[in-house]
Amino acid sequence: MNLEAYLPVLLFILVGLAIGVAPQAIGFFLGPRRPNEAKNSPYECGFEAFEDARMKFDVRYYLVAILFILFDLEIAFLFPWAVALKEIGPVGFWAMMIFLAILVVGFAYEWKKGALDWE
Repeated sequence: MNLEAYLPVLLFILVGLAIGVAPQAIGFFLGPRRPNEAKNSPYECGFEAFEDARMKFDVRYYLVAILFILFDLEIAFLFPWAVALKEIGPVGFWAMMIFLAILVVGFAYEWKKGALDWE
């Protein structure tokens, strides 16, 4: 097995780690340290919280978030399809048209049910 094939992967991982860790390390070592009572308190805004931190959120918040992620991920499938459109031919084109039709029907259903209304 040739280990030279893994060199780009190793470099990619090292560069990613450097980009992620270096700014944090620079900020930690070179950043100003001026602690005071307000910064070290549990609430930086200067007053105590009004309600319990474990309060329940409205279900609509989660519904809109899940629908956003769902439609966002489905749209992400269009990019590799568009890149490989010449190689996959008419079968791939019509498969994607069926996928998009299902996506549009689902979107219209969500819209009609009012799941996308934010009040």
